This record gives sequence, C-alpha cells and structure tokens, in this order.
Amino acid sequence: MATHRALVVDDEPDIRELLAITLARMDIECTAAANIAEAKARLNAQEFGICLTDMKLPDGNGLDLVAYMQQRYPNLPVAVITAHGNMESAIQALKSGAFDFVNKPLDINDLRNLVAQAIKAGDGGEPSRKALIGDSPGVEQLRTTIAKLARSQAPIYISGESGTGKELVARLIHEQGPRSGHEFVPVNCGAIPHELMESELFGHTKGSFTGATTDKPGLFQTANRGTLFLDEVADLPLQMQVKLLRAIQEKHIRPVGATQEIPVDCRILSATHKNLADLVEAGTFRQDLFYRINVIEVKVPSLRDRANDIVLLVEHFLALQSERLGIAPPTLSDAARHGLRNYRFPGNVRELENVLERAITLCESAVIDIDDLNLDDRAQAAPSDTGELQSYLDDVERQRILQALEQTRWNKTQAAKLLGISFRALRYRLEKLGLDKD
Repeated sequence: MATHRALVVDDEPDIRELLAITLARMDIECTAAANIAEAKARLNAQEFGICLTDMKLPDGNGLDLVAYMQQRYPNLPVAVITAHGNMESAIQALKSGAFDFVNKPLDINDLRNLVAQAIKAGDGGEPSRKALIGDSPGVEQLRTTIAKLARSQAPIYISGESGTGKELVARLIHEQGPRSGHEFVPVNCGAIPHELMESELFGHTKGSFTGATTDKPGLFQTANRGTLFLDEVADLPLQMQVKLLRAIQEKHIRPVGATQEIPVDCRILSATHKNLADLVEAGTFRQDLFYRINVIEVKVPSLRDRANDIVLLVEHFLALQSERLGIAPPTLSDAARHGLRNYRFPGNVRELENVLERAITLCESAVIDIDDLNLDDRAQAAPSDTGELQSYLDDVERQRILQALEQTRWNKTQAAKLLGISFRALRYRLEKLGLDKD
C-alpha cells in the first residue's frame, strides 16, 4: 500500500503516465489532473504529500495554481515542470512559493530526487540542533522566515553586516529542511586563493595539474544531496562566477582535468556583507548570477537593531564559555551590563561573543566588571547620550561600593573581596568617584 499520494497536473497524457510510473516505483500513489480546475477539485477532495504541475495549462498558468496552493494548502510542497532552458519561469515559480522545479524533457533521476526531498519537507525536517537567541521582533520574524524557507529548495541570499550570524541562519535553513540528514558545507569564498578555487569547488582528477597526485572531489560533490553555503560570495572572481552560474543552472559540474560532467544535487545558499546590487552596477559581479542566487533574500538584523536581545545573548555565551573552561558562569556587574547594553557593537554578535570570551578568560573574579570588557570607546553611546549614561553608571558603581564598604565597616581589603575586584582596582574606583576618605 502506498505511503504517500501525489497530485500530477499536466495536459499531456504521456507526461502524466511517465510521472505515474515513476512515482509508483517510489511507493507513491498518483492522482492526475489535466488542468487547474480539475486540480482544485482533487485538492478539495483528498490530501496529498506533493503536487507536480506543468507551467502551461489549458485554463491558466502553473503559477496560478502555486499561488492558490500557497493560500489554501501552504504546507503542501508543489514543484513546477518547466520547458528546458526557461530559467526565468523557474525562478518566478520559486519566488511564488514553489518547492522546486524540474525541466522538460524529464530526467528520471532528477525527478526522483526532487520528489524524495519534497516528501521529506511535507513530513517535516529533523529538529534543529541550533537556535537563534533572542526574542526581539526582528529575531521572531527571522525564525518564521527560516521555518518557511527551510521547506523550499529555492536559492537563498542571506544579507547582513559582518558578525550578524549569516552562517547560523544558513545552518538553520538546512537543519529544518528535508536535506538535514546530509552535509551542510560552508565555503568562505574570500579565503580560497583564486588559482585553487575551481579545484576546491568542482574537484580535480589525478595529474590535471602539478601536485594533483590523486583524484579529489570538490565541495559541490561533498554537499551532494545536502546544502552548499557560499559565504562572502561577492569575493568570487568573474571567471569563477561564470562557472558557478552554469553549475547551479545545469546541476552538473566538471572537475578540473575531467572529460565528463558529474551530476550534483545540492541546495545553494549564499551570503555576503557587501551590497551585491552595487557590485552588479559596478560590473564586478555578474547580473545573471545575482539574479540566480538572489531568488529570495533574507536580511539578518544587526545587533544595534535588536539591543533588547543582548542580555539573553550574554547569558548564552557566558554559559558556553564557562562550560568550555569548566568553571561556574560568572555574573556581570551592573556597570558592565549597562555598558554592554549601550555599546554599539560594530562587529555585531561575533564581537559580543569575542568580548565575553576575553573577559571570562582574563577576569580574576566571579564578577565581570566594565573594565574587564575592554570595550572600544569609539563605539560607545552617541555623544548626546554619553554624559547621561556615564553619570548613571557612576551612580550605580558608587552605590555598590558604598554598600560593600558599609558591610565591611570600611575595611577596603574585605570590601574588594566582596566586590570581586582587586584592592588596587577598588582604590582606583574610590579616587575616581570621590569616595576615598584617606
């Protein structure tokens, strides 16, 4: 008995028969419709695990059916069958919400891979092993977007400043999708020497160049059936942009020195902190490649735009670093907490993680103070806010020190221990705040 049911929408009987035979061999029951009206009737009558629809139908466009299903059956993966070489239609289908596309004449292996991925997407992917930290509106929206895009096979372009977590977003899209059981392969395009880039991406054969002593698979092959994440894609040289575009469109690669092409099936996610549209305008990034990888854009907010998440991120990173070091998680002084809250973080989440890693490593007590963070003065609060902020921080620090001194009857050595700072640091703060009675 079939475990899944597919709806096939095509006005050509031969195509419907071919798809029915292929799906039956995958233990998938097939229901056919010759036009959009019939397809809607079938959808209303029973449940399906996948829909395959031709782009051109007698009573309308396949995209109309995609739009209808997005509204009525948003969790049902739909793939569009397009004419060979009509990439514009394929991209439009993906933008409209199609799970993926397949070209005519139909390649049975490609079709089987697509259907298998779509069924997994409909059943739900593996639970994610990572998570976005934060509850700001921007992060909540990002979570929703990731969950939706994980079900698709559309190429995704992830934009955002350096350090915002673009690779984490890419990993979450992979882990929440049907490819989660296969490799996620991140590639920093800016870190590969230009002369080695083709070999790294596509592989090479033995003897293809000096030093090629064995056959070596490329990163496309490593990511086969999984996800290839091209980070800093703007750094690709123009000649590699041409070859990358062909690999993405044809789903075939040719290793350096090889005479035959190799089929590959990997989802492409890409990212850069640069403005790709500006690079296209300047002529340093190909417009056709930009059009192909930027089917759907995901913008990752800067830490400045999600400042309310800083406390949650601090707790998360301190817990991770403490576990790594085998110590109890330290706490933040009020001054340190407010200093982080009002810091502009030009390096975003990555800078916050680095700041805390340095502080927890070098701090001599169980309390991280503002001085332990060593924040860059150039990225502090705006000048108009600085006086008010510093006054507030001084008041907080003064109250904490006075409280410790009163508890220890003004024994500075004991007060320093109570505050978790050195005696020397306490003397400095007493002088700075005008509390030194000696």
